[in-house]
Amino acid sequence: MSLDLNDLLRDWPHEPGMIKVRKILGSDGREKLQLRIDLGLIQMETVGRPDGQVPYDRESLLEYHRERAKKAAKKNESYVLSMDEVGELQQEGIQYYHRYISFFQLCDYQGVIRDTQRNLDMFAFVGEHAQPEELAASVLQFTPYVLMMNTRARASIELGREEFRAAAKKIEDGMEKIRAFYEKIDNAEAAANSPELSFLGEWLEEVRGKQPVTKLEKMQREMDRAIASEAYERAAELRDQIAAQQQKKK
Repeated sequence: MSLDLNDLLRDWPHEPGMIKVRKILGSDGREKLQLRIDLGLIQMETVGRPDGQVPYDRESLLEYHRERAKKAAKKNESYVLSMDEVGELQQEGIQYYHRYISFFQLCDYQGVIRDTQRNLDMFAFVGEHAQPEELAASVLQFTPYVLMMNTRARASIELGREEFRAAAKKIEDGMEKIRAFYEKIDNAEAAANSPELSFLGEWLEEVRGKQPVTKLEKMQREMDRAIASEAYERAAELRDQIAAQQQKKK
């Protein structure tokens, strides 16, 4: 068997600026993800740790440290992550990053939600146990991006069902979580210049524009137009109809 990767990748060329992902069936019978990169590809498991490793017989390093932290808490002892341990957790988080962007490309939004939430949990754990604060901040800085991707996945599920109002609500909730993060770290300037908030805000307006208009909303818009054109008689008729519709809903 040839060990030359070019034989494997010849029919799947890398294209700069494009995320190319595919699913394959591994020789072990399990489904795998392959992410094409400029010098080859990254292959990942679809469940568990993406590289298939089980550090310390745990699903991930995060789970290993969580267990140790719980044991320390039972003894009323503090649990502090070293710089090397934070670095290892961050490297592990990059594996999940590669997987969730691959899932997103394949429209596997549940996979995106699972892996982004996993990284958000890791950030929270590092924030609680890493010292000094600057060390924790080096990891926490990625929170807005991961929240954005989590939000995109949740809203995309609703859009697939044509639930535009529910999708808009998911986007609003995600934006609020990002704002809360910036408020927590007391960085109003970063919030004002956040590319994540900017993207979600533009997407929110787009989604709102696709929402089907209710009969009541149509009447309200027609009344506004009647008032603007000084058709006050028609505006009064519409006002009474709107009031009657609202009364029925009570």
